[in-house]
Amino acid sequence: MPDDDHSHNHEGSELSETALRVRALESLLIEKGYIDPAALDELIDLYETKVGPRNGARVVAKAWSDPDYMDWLDKDATAAIASLGFTGRQGEHMVAVRNTPETHNMVVCTLCSCYPWTVLGLPPVWYKSAPYRSRAVIDPRGVLADFGVELPQSTRVQVWDSTAEMRYLVIPMRPEGCEDWPEDKLADLVTRDSMIGTGLALPPAQVAA
Repeated sequence: MPDDDHSHNHEGSELSETALRVRALESLLIEKGYIDPAALDELIDLYETKVGPRNGARVVAKAWSDPDYMDWLDKDATAAIASLGFTGRQGEHMVAVRNTPETHNMVVCTLCSCYPWTVLGLPPVWYKSAPYRSRAVIDPRGVLADFGVELPQSTRVQVWDSTAEMRYLVIPMRPEGCEDWPEDKLADLVTRDSMIGTGLALPPAQVAA
């Protein structure tokens, strides 16, 4: 485990002034009938699970295809990711951790919800929940099982605790059967959860279908 000292300035679990204003504006627009709550939920889901994580998926696909780029990610993930144009707040200091048959990586933020928005888009609701933040450290295999991920007992689970100074991107293992795929097609195999470590890359047959 990385250092669990969260004494530095963290985005706390309490809503910020900006978040409170956004929530108040959202409530007002719904009350006035200007927006449909269901449509808003669908839009949020789009950016949370599809559009947002596409940046990270491109990073992973390039790492799978280009050993030199993977080495760059190992040495300086912030610069390697920025080279693809993905920079911004909450993505200034990145570390890439890659899954192997021996080690599976999973990311959590135990005291709040630090999250690499630059590459993964909006954080999922469960990532910010207290049960995930506590169980990911205490019972990581149990959390993985909840997500449908069963690992061999010989595979070590490494949990990384994100902080305001450092955020992590999991590089999932490349599935077999896609050795000749171009990067844009490989990116379709990469899910948001696989880059948090609560999921695996999709099997090629699922994407091809």
